[in-house]
Amino acid sequence: MRKARLGILISRTGSNMAALLYASRLPDAAFEVVIVASNNPAAPGLALAAAEGVPVFARDHRGIARADFDALIDAELRRVGVTHVALAGYMRLLSDDFVGNWAGRMVNIHPSLLPAHKGTHVHERVLAAGDSVTGATVHLVTPDLDGGPILGKIRVAVIAGDTPDTLAARVLHAEHQLYPRVVTDLVARRHPA
Repeated sequence: MRKARLGILISRTGSNMAALLYASRLPDAAFEVVIVASNNPAAPGLALAAAEGVPVFARDHRGIARADFDALIDAELRRVGVTHVALAGYMRLLSDDFVGNWAGRMVNIHPSLLPAHKGTHVHERVLAAGDSVTGATVHLVTPDLDGGPILGKIRVAVIAGDTPDTLAARVLHAEHQLYPRVVTDLVARRHPA
């Protein structure tokens, strides 16, 4: 089977990047990770990717117009032949041009059961709302923040006494299970054997 070439964008630790990277090393993987890029040169996930032999690209976005910065990232992705993009804790809004360039081939994971609790501070809002269940959602990226077509969800119980940190930790475990599976399903549809 011809493997899709995945580029992953991160801003911090990159735990979802690591889940995707290690899933790509399974014998029947439908994708390979060909670059990890970041808007934060100090992102710890870059060191992990480099240690695992994955090329990395990092550039501080501060002082660069959004469209210009996105063009730099886009050029790096294209230079290495990326076919699909996964956002894995990439904490920067993307320009409409960048989103359009990767339409139908760029996914994001969000730590709630979308459409509930879009945006940031999700776990605090879940607890404030008194939700009994939360989870994670993988969706195609569109210009509408956390509003693209949903490709997969996983549910996580909210436990009495949860704090934003304890809930976030459990949701993150669930994310690591969901993201590689959904990316596999997406790229397998577009890259048949």
